[in-house]
Amino acid sequence: MSERDKLEKIDDNRYLIKKSGAMRVDGIVYVDKELLNNLGNDESLKQVENVATLPGIVRASLAMPDIHWGYGFPIGGVAAFDHDNGIISPGGVGYDIN
Repeated sequence: MSERDKLEKIDDNRYLIKKSGAMRVDGIVYVDKELLNNLGNDESLKQVENVATLPGIVRASLAMPDIHWGYGFPIGGVAAFDHDNGIISPGGVGYDIN
């Protein structure tokens, strides 16, 4: 099964990657139908899943409409982490922006 096949439609602009395996939370991808057609040609959806495995992640691993492959997180990836039990990742999407 491809990463794109795991997407379940929530509504017109949100798609769910259900928590599975080592994922601590679900993934939610914010794209419309046109952007969805271009999704899955890189490893960005796998990166959404990978972020969902990080310690202390809160609620969901999110991907905004500009999602594409990044350094660790996908570009367009958003995640919140618990203050006491979470991580700090200054290079989540890369090191080219200071």
